[in-house]
Amino acid sequence: MGISIALIGALGYALGAAIQQREAVSAGATLKLVRRPRWWIGGVIGFTGASLHALALSIAPLVVVQPVSVATLVFAVPLAAWLHGRRPHRAEIIGSVAVAAGLLGLMLLVPAHNVTPVLSNRAAIGLIATVGAIVAVTFLIARWLRGPFKALLMAIGAGSVTATVSTFVRVVGGGLGGDLTRLLTWFTLAIPVLLVCAVVLLQKSYAVGYFGIAYAGVQVVDPITSVTAGAVLLGESLPTGAENVIPALAAATVLIAGTITLGRMAPDHTQAVPEAATGAIPEAGPGAVEATRLRPVVRAD
Repeated sequence: MGISIALIGALGYALGAAIQQREAVSAGATLKLVRRPRWWIGGVIGFTGASLHALALSIAPLVVVQPVSVATLVFAVPLAAWLHGRRPHRAEIIGSVAVAAGLLGLMLLVPAHNVTPVLSNRAAIGLIATVGAIVAVTFLIARWLRGPFKALLMAIGAGSVTATVSTFVRVVGGGLGGDLTRLLTWFTLAIPVLLVCAVVLLQKSYAVGYFGIAYAGVQVVDPITSVTAGAVLLGESLPTGAENVIPALAAATVLIAGTITLGRMAPDHTQAVPEAATGAIPEAGPGAVEATRLRPVVRAD
């Protein structure tokens, strides 16, 4: 049941992310986004998917639910290409499939044993502080970078926050045991705050224009961080034994190769500029006029 709900939720999240990325590329990661109806539509679809993901986390452990969302990378990249009015490139398909297959292989090596999640206040604060430091470092370095590396670093920061949201949802939902009074804790209040932070960081990573690398980065960092938190803080199991090492290395190799492939893709924010935006037309004949009219503009993200 948890896996089925997580799969439906992940598909909704992928569609919502693709819609919001298109709007973020057009308007930038600014308050202008709240005036764009399509951005809100993407947000509603994504929130519905995230809600289903939260429901899945309340009935199944992190190490089972998180890998399911990885498979939607195969759908998210073609969806984004379609929304941008183009066909997905072969490298995008290959890269997204490789990332999904590699990460799914890693996650499937994690044994699934459902335990009641318990997180102390000290551990919870430590998790938030650690993730906050990761976000600060990645976004600070990203300010000096351009292109896919900028998008990837921002995605690492955003993915660590979404993983924290999943961890808190798992603790709150999995620890209810039918007693709704257990919702009266600061963990419950922390979830929407962390969720807002995650949305803002995700929009900033999407606005760079490299949806494939940004979405893949989030999908890699989120489950790995969640599984680590589940194992270290919640007592969930991790794989042991030498027989798991070789498959894990092979899966990691495929994952890295797919990420590199996606990182080589061109951004989705190159577009033609109308004549009115080009200024004066040079007096060098029709050829120069046509060249000026079609001159591409790329934001310096």
